[in-house]
Amino acid sequence: MLQHPPIDAPLPDVQTKRLTLRRFAAEDLGALEALFAKPEVWQFPYGRGLTREETGTFLDAQLREWDGCGFGCWLAIEHATDRVVGYAGLSVPTFLPEVLPAVEVGWRFDPNVWGRGYASESAAAALDQAFTTLGLDEVCSIPEAQNERSSRVAERLGMRLARLVTIPANERRGALDARLYTISRTTWLAPVGE
Repeated sequence: MLQHPPIDAPLPDVQTKRLTLRRFAAEDLGALEALFAKPEVWQFPYGRGLTREETGTFLDAQLREWDGCGFGCWLAIEHATDRVVGYAGLSVPTFLPEVLPAVEVGWRFDPNVWGRGYASESAAAALDQAFTTLGLDEVCSIPEAQNERSSRVAERLGMRLARLVTIPANERRGALDARLYTISRTTWLAPVGE
């Protein structure tokens, strides 16, 4: 089964008002390791920070996804400090097979920058690219049900709650209750006020 809908063109790197959003590189491991060790970053779904090995596995998966799909998540670098503050972008939600083929918009940021709107800013850039460059018809977001912050971001982006879902357990965590949000290209690209 196809994991994601076909795309028109690969995802480019993007500059937003406050962030550089670029494809991951193998050299990003050190910056990601420091960020991912913070328990708040991975509170959902693990309730703890990631080890260096787990961070390396994450980075390898990101590099493979870009190579295989033509898109993935971006490393987020703050313009003001030139510091890695998180990641955001597009991925295939293989953890929830019932929605495939699909593309999910997602984000994770350093708790030191929470509340600054970086998740909304970077996710909006990802949705712009998903519906223009990639030519997708729909994008989803699947925050854990207890993750109120991410649910609020999805709602601020104009995403609609489609239904509650259960993410199956895997070798690293139990089953999770989550919210499936969606947004269509028509809705995202509609002129303001329509």
